[in-house]
Amino acid sequence: MVVPSLNYLASSAGVRVRSLGFPRLRAGKLPLLRTGGGPCGHFVTVRIEHAVTSKSALRKNLRAARREHAAAQPDGIRALLFNRPPAPLLEMIAPEAVIGLYHASSSEAPTAGYAKFFQEAGHTLALPRFVDESAPMQFAEFTDPFEHSDLEDGAFGMMQPSTAAAGLTPSVLFIPLVGFTQDGARLGQGGGHYDRYCGEHREAVRIGLAWDVQLCDSLPTEPHDMPLNAIVTPTRMYGPFNA
Repeated sequence: MVVPSLNYLASSAGVRVRSLGFPRLRAGKLPLLRTGGGPCGHFVTVRIEHAVTSKSALRKNLRAARREHAAAQPDGIRALLFNRPPAPLLEMIAPEAVIGLYHASSSEAPTAGYAKFFQEAGHTLALPRFVDESAPMQFAEFTDPFEHSDLEDGAFGMMQPSTAAAGLTPSVLFIPLVGFTQDGARLGQGGGHYDRYCGEHREAVRIGLAWDVQLCDSLPTEPHDMPLNAIVTPTRMYGPFNA
């Protein structure tokens, strides 16, 4: 069985890994990753024994695992993932809710299927919009999830609603992440945009989208870190939590 991210982690300086299926590998103590999964794959549990004492170092390892996992998904399988939210998640979303999504990068859990689903179900959609990289994150209306004709280049290399799009305050937020735990902790990109936004809009339902490989058994958290109400991966849903 091929485990792409296992090769990456083993080649990192000072990193040793443990797989439940490979007892000869040396046991570790720090964040647990799951890799090689998906509807047609298998899971291998991996632990990093490297002294990952900072969030930045942990993000580097988790981004690499996410990138390899996403790249390994065949196009035919990828097209089937994250198309329809699971029923328990839909029970958390009011019929009139404004749905805040994100424009996913190539390695992030995709949101295109959810955007189409929620628009067809009658929901108003919104995406993050930044005036510039130093500005706070806001949300604006996203009207064309099929062709993306209403988006333009924005800060951080992301596509975002144009300046003409109406500003919105989502009542449900689908949030990208680098890592998560099964009880709702989230490790983000490091800019703090979502933590600040969610701290100012605590009434919004916070839902993480992730690949299974991004699951960790623990994460370093700080008082300002905003936990999630649920996380959805291609294989299961975690939560809901009273975050």
